[in-house]
Amino acid sequence: MAPTETLTAERILEATEEVLRRHGPAKATVVDVARALGVSHGSVYRHFRTKAALREAVTKRWLDRTSDALTGLVTETDRDPGARLRDWLRTLFEAKRRKAGDDPELFATYKVLTDENGAMVNAHLDELTGQLTRIIEDGVTDGTFTVTDPPTTARAIFDATQLFHNPAHAQQWTEPDIVTEFEALVELLMRGLRA
Repeated sequence: MAPTETLTAERILEATEEVLRRHGPAKATVVDVARALGVSHGSVYRHFRTKAALREAVTKRWLDRTSDALTGLVTETDRDPGARLRDWLRTLFEAKRRKAGDDPELFATYKVLTDENGAMVNAHLDELTGQLTRIIEDGVTDGTFTVTDPPTTARAIFDATQLFHNPAHAQQWTEPDIVTEFEALVELLMRGLRA
């Protein structure tokens, strides 16, 4: 790091991702992060009081990227809710596949970090099902969907599509027929919502 550059939480998180990618979660230390930034480990601790806090922040940042990518689809209320729901599910699937395929080392690291931060993961899952709920509610309001309990329906859709977004299934995302399977499931879900 250039001496005149300000040390920010965001810069620390970026460096932490790189250190985690290089060393893995078991070996990465705050000292490694500080070294990558050209500062003392005390400087890192001024922003993140503990190693666990730093790891939690990196995990949250990673999860938020997924949520943020989906938020725009939720707020496009001028579009057909069915198209928004399809796009939301497709965007989630593609984002997870891209993360797993483009940077498998970091993806494996995040699987470890999310296991450490169950409460944060649960909050993330609640946010995602909340987004689905809003799209389904819009569909009920305009007559696109005929469901009586949008939150329960949203959770059922999220659970039914686990194969396409749960990191535990990442190895299956490279199978040749995975996109066809995804499209078939989405079509089935859409028919059920409109029944």
